[in-house]
Amino acid sequence: MKVMAKKKVTIEDLAIMTQKGFFGMDKKFEGVDKKIEGVDKKIEGLKNEMNNRFDKIENILIRAHENRLDKIEDDIRVLKTLVGKR
Repeated sequence: MKVMAKKKVTIEDLAIMTQKGFFGMDKKFEGVDKKIEGVDKKIEGLKNEMNNRFDKIENILIRAHENRLDKIEDDIRVLKTLVGKR
């Protein structure tokens, strides 16, 4: 087994190694940023779609209740007319 001579690592060597480790990170983060923007757009689209669906459901329910109230009011008018209270 061959023993290699130990090289003394200087602060400058460590700085260079650290710098090399960060090369290309900006491009990797650009890709992550683009993916996050895409996810944000999808979430916004889904949120809008859900709001539209809830609005439709709400309108259907309100219309149904308004129709029931109109029918009840009509029935009360008929009853008042029959009883002679009008």
